[in-house]
Amino acid sequence: MKPGITGWAQINGWHGETDTKEKIEQRVLRDLDCMDQWSLGFDLHILLKIPLALLKTQNAY
Repeated sequence: MKPGITGWAQINGWHGETDTKEKIEQRVLRDLDCMDQWSLGFDLHILLKIPLALLKTQNAY
């Protein structure tokens, strides 16, 4: 499957190193959700959430 414009997992805080089982599981779950829900509208929804995600400092590097 081709990737979308952005990452659903990344804007939900599951980015960076996957050094624990939980991080890997959560990232995969978000990626599977993204594949199931994919549409242009969903990509646009993700794009609109990016500014809010950038304001959060949790899991920031």
